[in-house]
Amino acid sequence: MILALRALGVGDLLTAVPALRGLRGAFAGRPLALGAPTWLTPLIDLIGGVDRVVPISSLDPGTPLPAAEIAVNLHGSGPESHRLLQSAQPAKLWAFANAEAGHLDGPTWTAEEHEVHRWCRLVRHYGVVADETDLRIAAPPAVVDRATIIHPGAKSPSRRWPVDRYAAVARRLRSAGHRVLITGSASERELAVRVAEGAGLDASAVPATDLGELAGLVAHARVVISGDTGIAHLATAYRTPSVVLFGPMSPERWGPPDRPEHRVIWHGTRSEPGDSMEPGVHPALLAVEPDEVTDAAAAF
Repeated sequence: MILALRALGVGDLLTAVPALRGLRGAFAGRPLALGAPTWLTPLIDLIGGVDRVVPISSLDPGTPLPAAEIAVNLHGSGPESHRLLQSAQPAKLWAFANAEAGHLDGPTWTAEEHEVHRWCRLVRHYGVVADETDLRIAAPPAVVDRATIIHPGAKSPSRRWPVDRYAAVARRLRSAGHRVLITGSASERELAVRVAEGAGLDASAVPATDLGELAGLVAHARVVISGDTGIAHLATAYRTPSVVLFGPMSPERWGPPDRPEHRVIWHGTRSEPGDSMEPGVHPALLAVEPDEVTDAAAAF
């Protein structure tokens, strides 16, 4: 068995798709398992090629793992993820070099690197062919066709553009003839409702969707407007037009490919070392105005 680890979120999973596809191609005759949170299973199924999802929600070294011929760390470069995979006693560990974990034969970690390139570079180091443009996943049936999706949520407060600005964009696009839907996870529903109310939209504009249904909405959408978060990577996977607002992180590290259907708005000058979970929107994101977002979305 080949065991890959990517125990993170939607965007993290989707940026690893080319590396996972490379592993699938290199080991076509062996089972490929992916260590990931089970709630991502509907999306993993859409990627295809993964034979088994190993439930992993943390890097707790006591997490049970199946025996593996090769363990591939697509999670990070720190000793915790290395040690978790080492606990499965694989014949080989493919990972970035980390002296603390006693793993020295991998490539050197580079912080300022696009996430898709990072994982392709890792597997290429071990002889696997990986195509960085191979980001597509299967599309579920359309729940609603040609909707304009506005997704105000993001994991950290620093990446959440203000509610009133999202509402202003939604109101203007609705007036221009767009069918606007406001999406979010169950924990983000209150935020989505606030945006809808600010835009003068009724409850039908805030659909309750599971991950598979959200993928279907994005696959068949007119345009997706969001911050630097998972749904932006779904838009990339489906080549759905998107407008992505960046704050603490540079689009050079997490942005969509340079294609005409994706518009990036960023007024920063450098990436921060990480998200801030403290209250407050990052200044680079606050510098984004509703007019430039509306104009970018109206072009689609």
